[in-house]
Amino acid sequence: MKSDLFTQETLPTRDGSQITFTFYTHASIAVDAGGHRIYFDPVGENIDWATQPKADLVLITHDHYDHLDRNTVKVLNGTGEFVKLKPGEKFNPFEGVEVEAVPAYNITPGHQNFHPKERGDAGYILTFGGSRIYVAGDTEDNEDVLSIRNIDVAFLPVNQPYTMTVDQCARVVEAIRPKVFYPYHFGGTDVKTDIDALVDRVKDITDIRIRPLE
Repeated sequence: MKSDLFTQETLPTRDGSQITFTFYTHASIAVDAGGHRIYFDPVGENIDWATQPKADLVLITHDHYDHLDRNTVKVLNGTGEFVKLKPGEKFNPFEGVEVEAVPAYNITPGHQNFHPKERGDAGYILTFGGSRIYVAGDTEDNEDVLSIRNIDVAFLPVNQPYTMTVDQCARVVEAIRPKVFYPYHFGGTDVKTDIDALVDRVKDITDIRIRPLE
């Protein structure tokens, strides 16, 4: 596949520059910021990654198979190297770009073993052009997530039983109030996410945009 076959969207940042998102599948997205291509959790066996723009940075939220494919990473950057931060860590990979890791974990009884807090899985907040983009990874509506603020664009996972229910996701949106919200990671299980119900819950709070991220 060529890059123009994937849905892309360009948004203005707070300082008037631009940031472009490419939506691949499930939890796999790319961000173009300041001339750099940053991939988040690039996985997808039906995607010819060799035809995609080369990676300047690959960020991995955690090492589950639907978030980390080492062969894909090597195809994208030629080395197989990726960055996986622990919550609380941050760095500046490029001039004008900051990446901060925030906690990602489950709290629902019986679900904590999917993404236990003590394992240190992460979501990421990428700051560019004064705008803050939150890619949550696999998480639920825990207190760390609910305390996040000042988010321009949020990617929040909505699939069961591994991440958030519609109600949990709506609670996060109500708390952090992103300007733009993309549900992602909402397929691949026997329990189908009621996206229409999610839209109805948050449409008056945020600009919710449904893209091919099942």
